[in-house]
Amino acid sequence: MITPQNILRHELIGLNVQVTKALNPLSRNIKGEVIDETQQTILIRTKNGDKKLLKRLATFEFDLKKARVEVKGLELIGRSWERIKK
Repeated sequence: MITPQNILRHELIGLNVQVTKALNPLSRNIKGEVIDETQQTILIRTKNGDKKLLKRLATFEFDLKKARVEVKGLELIGRSWERIKK
């Protein structure tokens, strides 16, 4: 089960997310479902299409059903399978 304490060690694909802070003002408040991630990027499916964002330039709020957790994109940098092993 994903919790605010262990989110960095879990798969993000399938989670609902909102961009709460971003260097690019056009990226703020993007919300949708995480559909893919790479070492440096996160791909979010929104109602207006898919948006690819650099993790290091944004802060994300993930909806974990029972809680919402805000995570700095810098903490998400890395391949998902390597982050899970940490």
